[in-house]
Amino acid sequence: MAAATHQTVLKGAPATGLSSLIDVAKARFLRYRIYRQTVNELSVLSNRELADLGLHRSMIRRMAMQAAEDYVAS
Repeated sequence: MAAATHQTVLKGAPATGLSSLIDVAKARFLRYRIYRQTVNELSVLSNRELADLGLHRSMIRRMAMQAAEDYVAS
């Protein structure tokens, strides 16, 4: 007879209850909203304005992802 010796939990999704699942979904949605807002705000800037901030247009998505992660983590 086979028996499971350990459980696997998905990253960011606790295995305890529906309320925890809802909390994870809320956090992911908030992270996505912050990401989209940051991308939209940085995308309207000119290349010169981005350069003044020390950014290149190719860095926008990475910076937005970092901003969203930092916002949700705090």
